[in-house]
Amino acid sequence: MINFDEEIKKFKPCLEIDEAEESIYAYDSKDISDILQEMIREIKNEDN
Repeated sequence: MINFDEEIKKFKPCLEIDEAEESIYAYDSKDISDILQEMIREIKNEDN
């Protein structure tokens, strides 16, 4: 039978997962609200 407490003690996270997580959080992507805000700023600047 599997002793889950012992298995959890042995667990070590995979380094690739940590590296991927860092890359994902560091990536600064724009979502639709960022794009719309930028478009609104451009329109306001054109009017001035």
